[in-house]
Amino acid sequence: MPTVAEQLKTAREAQMLKIHEVADMTKIRGDHLRALEAGNYEVFSAPVYIRGFVRTYAGVLKLDVKSILEALNKELAQSGHAEPTLSPPEQSAVDKAMFQLAKYSRKAVLPGLLTVLVVSALVVGFFVWQHNQSRDPLEGLSDGAYQPPPASATLPLPSAH
Repeated sequence: MPTVAEQLKTAREAQMLKIHEVADMTKIRGDHLRALEAGNYEVFSAPVYIRGFVRTYAGVLKLDVKSILEALNKELAQSGHAEPTLSPPEQSAVDKAMFQLAKYSRKAVLPGLLTVLVVSALVVGFFVWQHNQSRDPLEGLSDGAYQPPPASATLPLPSAH
């Protein structure tokens, strides 16, 4: 049985189509079409691109797309091209939170976020103010910076002129 690459090339040549004509019809680059016809799948970054291009190419050439894709899957499995995993990687808490936030528009989230920030700032400001009210303002000053007057000392009276 001919390979998928041979089937594509034979069908194109039987219909007397040039690579550039197929590229215009499929919107697939000519070098990618040549790679598919040569069976050079290393050009493509992932098997999903190979399958998509082959599906499109086989459809334009009026081939049986289902059987072509089945043969392609067998060829890819034999050639060692890994199947992409369909399960997403494990998400961190930040990823999950960002996903949930992405569901809402900025117009809906921004006022709520600003409200939370303002309330948080007010709460922090209140606790800082309350802490500073109960604190001695002279606490932490060295003896050289401030000398309290002796307890028996009196304040001088202003002189009368």
